[in-house]
Amino acid sequence: MLKVGLTGGIGAGKSEVSRLLVEHGAVLIDADRIAREVVAPGTPGLAAVVEAFGEDVLAEDGGLDRPKLGSIVFADPDRLAVLNSIVHPLVGARSRELESAAAEDAVVVHDVPLLTENALAPLYDLVVVVDASPDTQLDRLVRLRGMTEQDARARMAAQATRERRLEIADVVIDNDVPLDELRRRVQEVWDDLLRRARASRTSPE
Repeated sequence: MLKVGLTGGIGAGKSEVSRLLVEHGAVLIDADRIAREVVAPGTPGLAAVVEAFGEDVLAEDGGLDRPKLGSIVFADPDRLAVLNSIVHPLVGARSRELESAAAEDAVVVHDVPLLTENALAPLYDLVVVVDASPDTQLDRLVRLRGMTEQDARARMAAQATRERRLEIADVVIDNDVPLDELRRRVQEVWDDLLRRARASRTSPE
């Protein structure tokens, strides 16, 4: 098994890269998706979030009001740290369960937005960083996700800098490019991952 950490700043296009890797055959473990699951209605995770932030962060249907919670934590690093202390251990435990269920010869891609911030690089055989300029990130967040510029900048500022992400990268995928070019680059990276996976299986213990 080859364990790959995939990360990138918000709006860098990491989700598109992970989708392409899955098309090639990667087993994807999506930390964002798991983070939603562990605070779904009726979970201990949601109860802990409500205890920490109050019932105002609940939507009418009893689920988490993500925009409301986001507006609180991304404007206050201390509150963000509280949320992370609740969610991250739950996400880590579930990720390990999913990884253990993958085939021995799988290329397992962990899509982890906060890989850099939480110093998780040592958990993986290599780290792939999806990189885009801050201007590109901002444009995508405002134009494609409908965020206000203020909200987009706050979310970007709450993450690690572009330089910090690139420092931990074993492989960089430039996503300031057209989709066809991105597809070609992801194919190159996938071929490299397969070579690494085969090498790890044939190397002596």
